[in-house]
Amino acid sequence: MFTDDDIALAEEVIALAREKSVTLITAESCTGGLIAAVLTEIPGASDVFVGGQVSYANEAKQAWLGVEPTLLSTHGAVSEPVAMAMAKGAVVQACAALGYNAQVLSVAVTGIAGPGGGSEEKPVGTVHIAALHYPIGSVMHEKCAFSGDRRQIRLDTTRAALGMLRQRLSAVS
Repeated sequence: MFTDDDIALAEEVIALAREKSVTLITAESCTGGLIAAVLTEIPGASDVFVGGQVSYANEAKQAWLGVEPTLLSTHGAVSEPVAMAMAKGAVVQACAALGYNAQVLSVAVTGIAGPGGGSEEKPVGTVHIAALHYPIGSVMHEKCAFSGDRRQIRLDTTRAALGMLRQRLSAVS
């Protein structure tokens, strides 16, 4: 499923996280765990990748990641505020459940992979990706417009999320 380039990007992310002593966590909706899957293709990823949360339904986003119902009703699941809340919720849950008192970097994705579910305002391929670096407080967000079939959109989202992780990790001093 993953290309050699995907594996190389995941290896780079794992190596950077290891070098910078940053723990990684994912919060995934439209990718359904693909980001976690490609990270765990890398031997020794467990040194820095502790796990992730697949929160496909809105109820899961609320219950497992603490996304406020008002964010979902006001902005919709596929939005910058929800992606940011998912990234924050992943960090909060990881720190609370695992007792981390170190640097944690989360990446969250929410989007419309299709073939249905799109609208004029949010067509199929609309994806929001957010990353939160705790305790640094650095937050990144990107709105993407991918094309292709469902599989392609999910893979492109995974690649973009890994790219965001690499970008954020490269900026850590």
